[in-house]
Amino acid sequence: MLKYLIQKEFLQIRRNAFLPRLIVIFPIMMMCVMPWVMNQEVKNIRVDVVDNDRSTLSRQLVQSIEASNYFIFNGQKPTYNAALKDIEKMDADVVMVIPQDFSRDLTLKRHPQVLVAANAVNGTKGSMGASYLSQIVTMKVNPSVAAMQSKMSTLFLYNKHLNYKVFMIPALFAMVMMLMCGFLPTLNIVGEKEAGTIEQINVTPVPKWAFILAKLIPYWLIAMFVIVVCLLLSWLLYGITCQGPLWLVFALAMLLALFWSSFGLIISNYSDTMQQAIFVMWFFVVCMLLLSGLFTPTRSMPHLAYLTTYVNPMHYFVDGIRTVFVRGGGFHSVAHQLLALLAIASLMEIWAVGSYRKNNL
Repeated sequence: MLKYLIQKEFLQIRRNAFLPRLIVIFPIMMMCVMPWVMNQEVKNIRVDVVDNDRSTLSRQLVQSIEASNYFIFNGQKPTYNAALKDIEKMDADVVMVIPQDFSRDLTLKRHPQVLVAANAVNGTKGSMGASYLSQIVTMKVNPSVAAMQSKMSTLFLYNKHLNYKVFMIPALFAMVMMLMCGFLPTLNIVGEKEAGTIEQINVTPVPKWAFILAKLIPYWLIAMFVIVVCLLLSWLLYGITCQGPLWLVFALAMLLALFWSSFGLIISNYSDTMQQAIFVMWFFVVCMLLLSGLFTPTRSMPHLAYLTTYVNPMHYFVDGIRTVFVRGGGFHSVAHQLLALLAIASLMEIWAVGSYRKNNL
């Protein structure tokens, strides 16, 4: 009986003109486009300079800014107010004002103060731009700092070249899994309610567990297909491969797919229309995504927000997949995440079976 129910689900997916294309094209587009777009490294910061000293040293400082890969030299302005107008018009991001007697004060071993004013409407860009520019000024004003930095060596573990794609590609696995295994099951049962085809199942002696399991299994297989596609594209396009055991990646993906497909069916069981189901699922997707640590470290959250990570399966998956994929961790490194995902996913599956009512029509 279960075999024929699963066959029915695959037939419905295959006969849909849109779903097979979505299942194939969506992960390919995410992996081909998003690693280039989802980059939080701050570059191309436009800088205005107000040089009130006009000495050789001040020109060298300006040339250091022009030579930096992080800045776009926007030109020199006669006054601070003129440069501030560029910031107000969003034509500049940072203004640097070199004071008078800058060169003389440096020669006399004094410490001239250089003004760095940053547009902090975008807080990340403003703070990072001001920090980059302050480092250049500090190295010029205080050569001893530059000499000290030259004696320091930094070793970046697991991501030697600070390649942001290494950090974001495992996160894309989580996003693709969430969208594919979350929204598609959400629209499944409620779609049959609207079409009226679910009445044919409700009048049969099919057990609830068999009906729900037949709904879940196709999406588990779709999840495995999506993970295989993402791993292949990560290797072929970016040369980035999993540093840990691949079976742990598939184990984490299977448990996350179990959660999202069960959760989607729960919402579908309680919803009467597709619109209602989509809005409810979207609410939970946004909350879990933003609180998962995918974009920002969870330790930076307020304490009450951080407590939500204990029941957020996305947090466990993101933490586990990065541990295995980037750091090369083994089973003992992600045992906690695996057990947490198993517990949450099992609870959701039991809820999905219990929430289905054959007489709710």
